[in-house]
Amino acid sequence: MMNLKKSLSLLSAALLLGASLTACGVPANTVHSADDLSGKTIACQLGTTGYIFAGDIAGATVEGYNKGADAIQALTQGKADAVIIDSEPAKVFVSKNPKLTILDDPFATEEYAIAYKKGNDELGEKLDNALTELKNDGTLDEIVSHWVGDNADQVSYTSTATDFPNGQLVMATNAAFPPYESTSGGKVVGIDADMMQAVCDKLGMELVIEDMEFDSIIAAVDSGKADVGVAGMTVTPEREKNVSFTQGYATTTQVIVVRAD
Repeated sequence: MMNLKKSLSLLSAALLLGASLTACGVPANTVHSADDLSGKTIACQLGTTGYIFAGDIAGATVEGYNKGADAIQALTQGKADAVIIDSEPAKVFVSKNPKLTILDDPFATEEYAIAYKKGNDELGEKLDNALTELKNDGTLDEIVSHWVGDNADQVSYTSTATDFPNGQLVMATNAAFPPYESTSGGKVVGIDADMMQAVCDKLGMELVIEDMEFDSIIAAVDSGKADVGVAGMTVTPEREKNVSFTQGYATTTQVIVVRAD
């Protein structure tokens, strides 16, 4: 009888320990659509449109992170219920973490453009003309194809320019947003870096890329520290109070990333 009681006691303790570990573990996903975000904790990269949109969700607690990867990590650790982020970076993050998934319905549609200092209409016109040429001659589509899709090889656009008669163009970005910008071999690479290199080739300018926190980019352009801001940046009325924007160069969606069931 003593052995049986001891066995039952050990079994009970094991069950209690298991229940305790489950309680302390990562909770099951409870977000299956945008309607489920109300009252939830949502992780986003600071200053992004995802961060702005999340702030409009009733009862939601929005946690801001300097990098999208940090927001994703918070989700995997159970510190957040969902992440709102742009679709292409979301695909990159989810491809590296099978415990995450992207909900089928997009959260919002948006267009990326190049930010430049208000009043610098001469530069804005030159940027627009260069973008139009890159769209018309297929260069922009070719650049994107190297970074997005099943056949993406992540081969960067190669500039053949050796002379820069019109000086430098400083681009402010946040290199934590693949495939638009990330770092490789100490360089900023991705769609935005390649696009701006192609733009600079058209303008006869040397591209200089400055990596900084995303929510510092608008201020850098407004102050003149940078000539342009290019970081998968969406045109919003709030941003237009401080900078001007070119025509769009990419259309994308905000999506909701959650833990897989």
